[in-house]
Amino acid sequence: MKMDDMILVSVDDHVVEPPTIFDNQLSAKQRESAPRMVSNDGKEQWVYGDVKIPNIGMNAVAGRRPEEYGFEPFSLDGMRKGCWDIDARIGDMNANGILGSMCFPSFAGLDGSLFVRHPNKAEALLHLQAYNNWHIDEWCGAHPGRFIPLALVPFWDVAESVKEVERVVAKGCHAITFPDNPAMKKLPSLHNPIWEPLWQVCAANNVVINCHIGSGNSTTHPSLESPIDVWTTIFPMAIAIGAADWLHLEALQRLPLKIALTEGGIGWIPYLTERANFTHSRHGAWTNTTFGGRKPSEVFKEHFYTCFVTDEFGLANLDKIGEDIVFYECDYPHSDSLWPLSPESVAETIGDLTDAQIDKVTHLNAMKAYTYDPFSVLPRAECTVGALREKARLAGVDTSPFVGGGAHNPLGNDAKRVVTSADVISLFA
Repeated sequence: MKMDDMILVSVDDHVVEPPTIFDNQLSAKQRESAPRMVSNDGKEQWVYGDVKIPNIGMNAVAGRRPEEYGFEPFSLDGMRKGCWDIDARIGDMNANGILGSMCFPSFAGLDGSLFVRHPNKAEALLHLQAYNNWHIDEWCGAHPGRFIPLALVPFWDVAESVKEVERVVAKGCHAITFPDNPAMKKLPSLHNPIWEPLWQVCAANNVVINCHIGSGNSTTHPSLESPIDVWTTIFPMAIAIGAADWLHLEALQRLPLKIALTEGGIGWIPYLTERANFTHSRHGAWTNTTFGGRKPSEVFKEHFYTCFVTDEFGLANLDKIGEDIVFYECDYPHSDSLWPLSPESVAETIGDLTDAQIDKVTHLNAMKAYTYDPFSVLPRAECTVGALREKARLAGVDTSPFVGGGAHNPLGNDAKRVVTSADVISLFA
């Protein structure tokens, strides 16, 4: 398949929320207690009650030269406008040949945990619902066919979570974000029966539970003197911990639940499932764990979705993973994103996959999983990499290197010294 003929749908991107997010969703009185963006010494941050989020961008460095990457930007003018402006985002998607995108939150937390921590739960519920309304109606709704909506749930209250799932499904949303390990958020574990109503409502409404890396289980720094590259290298692999935990969820034996493991790659899956099979066959007699007469690897293929930015090994071993459960992800605007050259990367890494397999992993699998049908809105011929890039060219989308504001290197002028874990941790002290 020629690169320009591919259709790319990304199941993992991020939105840097604009300061106007609640303007159309809450009354002036209600906005008094809602999250708000404030400016302090040239830096912008979100404030919610007593909580201050120090970094609005979460590594939103798309378009910068690699030597200018960092854990900021700390202000909207320090990033591409496409990070927070919906029309500019479409321009950046077109320039990158991306048809569809699912966007995870920034200030609210990857799983919406900001609202979980808020002491006034009535306010938190109101603000969470307003966030969902903005995301579905204003962000995704501004350009029909271009986005897969993703909802937050008030998982401090399972009954309210069920109601919110039903409410957003009625608005056309079939995806929620959820911590890969709620126990790390001081909530009941996955295996606690308290979650059963949530599992049931998701299964009944074809709602995919999306677990993003960093939403529960975390990767530790081996030492404060370790280069930050060590942490960055192993960070995606923390998703394997959550995968093993979810794989043993008893509800999977009864319900057609779908779990998406986001931003963790796919190359590790063959060994994890092989090890799970061995563990079950070798130890199941005394652990009393059951998979309903199936192998864990079979359960994985039935209930899990995974995604890749670039993963040559995983794609070369697609038969061991399952060609129906793999999605593509761009990760715009974070530093792992290859914007604006994502199509070139996909074309380089797909290897010997057939055209049918390429269509599956680049867009068809995601469309089926998330009840997302862009072709009902947009002519298919206008959805290819080549067609979208031509739109960007005609619109004059500028993809030249972007120079943001603020210091990029935590070492200041000592740019030749290796950046350590301690250096990066100090940024958030």
